[in-house]
Amino acid sequence: MKTTKRILAALALTLLPFSPADAQDRRNLTAEQRAELQRRQAAMMSAPRPIEGINSIWIDELTWMEVRDEIAAGRTTAIIATGGVEQNGPYMAGGKHNYVLEAMCDAIARELGNALCAPVMKYVPEGDPENIRYPGTLSVRQETFRMVLEDVANSLKSQGFTDVVFIGDSGGNQNGMAGAADRLNEYWGGAARAHYIEEYYREDIWSCEFLKDELRIFQKPDVCTATRDLYHDDVHYSSIVATIDPEHIRALQRIEAGLYSINEVELGPVDRTLEIGQALIAYRTEITVRAIRESLGR
Repeated sequence: MKTTKRILAALALTLLPFSPADAQDRRNLTAEQRAELQRRQAAMMSAPRPIEGINSIWIDELTWMEVRDEIAAGRTTAIIATGGVEQNGPYMAGGKHNYVLEAMCDAIARELGNALCAPVMKYVPEGDPENIRYPGTLSVRQETFRMVLEDVANSLKSQGFTDVVFIGDSGGNQNGMAGAADRLNEYWGGAARAHYIEEYYREDIWSCEFLKDELRIFQKPDVCTATRDLYHDDVHYSSIVATIDPEHIRALQRIEAGLYSINEVELGPVDRTLEIGQALIAYRTEITVRAIRESLGR
């Protein structure tokens, strides 16, 4: 009876995540039991999906079988996008960078055609944690940030992704992503590749030139900076974030208060804000997809 229970417990491991206790159980198995466990695991890993999947490029929205089948179908590039939570002024939600990446990573992955997005990494270096004074700002150390990037990338590689792409929407994320990519490439030795895509953030940063040259939108003061009038916000960010939810920029409250503008640019009506945001998403998607394809050599 004890042997039967032990075999049944071992086979149950094929259906559940492994824990340290599971590892101990596996060490106690006989050679025949280990072989049976491996056979069951292999069968499950190759089992067909019982239902149709969904149309999503977000790994955390997919079942493991859906991710497996997407990889088998050629989606072997994974994008790790890093955002942040910080103060942005009185109108913009603290998760500004995360909302931007929610729009951008979806658009980038779909344009690439061979990519999936990992969940947006929301905890990033925002400065010395002891000196952060604005309520709601959340920060991690640079070394913590790099280690999480490397751990997530290694997880993706182990599942069959051959290319891992780092993009970041905040300036404090850039060095950590570049360092993580270098370290991973050295460690992987060509078995997979990590790519830091600097162009996502740096090329026409905050879309300053595109807003003026293509959309004829002129912010004041006419200086390309992420902070004007003491707000860590601008037309670029307000418009892209609004495509996820206008509530994130408090659109209705600002309209009621007569404050629906930024850097002396009227944002309203809301439909106009969304049109600007969609144009910016398309523009920055083109920049990023081109850079990723160049890095991939395609």
